[in-house]
Amino acid sequence: MTADIPVRPAQPPATEKPAQSLPVHRPPTRLLSPLRETGKLFALAVTVARSVFRRPFQVREFIEQFWFVASVTILPAALVSIPFGAVIALQVGSLTEQLGAQSFTGGASVLAVIQQASPLIVALLISGAGGSAICADLGSRKIREELDAMEVMGVSPIQRLVVPRVLATMFVAVLLNGLVSVVGTLGGYFFNVIMQDGTPGAYLASFSALAQLPDLYISEFKALIFGFIAGIVAAHRGLNPRGGPKGVGDTVNQSVVITFMLLFFVNMVLTAIYLQIVPAKGS
Repeated sequence: MTADIPVRPAQPPATEKPAQSLPVHRPPTRLLSPLRETGKLFALAVTVARSVFRRPFQVREFIEQFWFVASVTILPAALVSIPFGAVIALQVGSLTEQLGAQSFTGGASVLAVIQQASPLIVALLISGAGGSAICADLGSRKIREELDAMEVMGVSPIQRLVVPRVLATMFVAVLLNGLVSVVGTLGGYFFNVIMQDGTPGAYLASFSALAQLPDLYISEFKALIFGFIAGIVAAHRGLNPRGGPKGVGDTVNQSVVITFMLLFFVNMVLTAIYLQIVPAKGS
């Protein structure tokens, strides 16, 4: 007779406790967002620069955008340049009178207008008038999914829409810079001769004694770079709207503010480089 062996109930296998992973510290998204936007902006600038030399080039779109940007900026640029030149002439004239160097009023005021005031006036007007319109146009196309439809059909929105607009802002900026320089110089001449009892001969003689041809070169180069920056920033913000139609309005405001900040920073860098490379006349 065999004894019954007691059978123990099967115990469930012991479950292993999951290993506690160490917390991963990730930088907040708010700190990385400006870096991402800056990278996207530079990537768009490189893409536009490369797409300029690709075919087919949108000649009709370029002409239409050139005429539009020029039509909305010519008159404001001419009107703004007159008081700008007058203020510079009055301020420089008052300072030179205190120093006893009234004969250099014309040259100093004209150089200030050509090197600094003229490119900035042109860039600010193009950004505020033409750039905001470009940003709003591209943003409205984006929220209507027109740009996505173009990509589906194999058409590059950058080559078809962005490149002609950026080139239009650059060419208009270069041409307007010459207009603003002439009008600002004439305004400074008028206020210096009429209101500060200056002599026309001394005004012109001081200009020819201090000014040189590279001053005009750096002015046009600044206008070209500022036009490129205004077009790129407007296109970048227009291609990335957020929040529907309300977001388009927000991106327009952002594009103008960002362009202003970049313009003053780039102007400082270009001016510092120019003063180091090109010696003053007569030195």
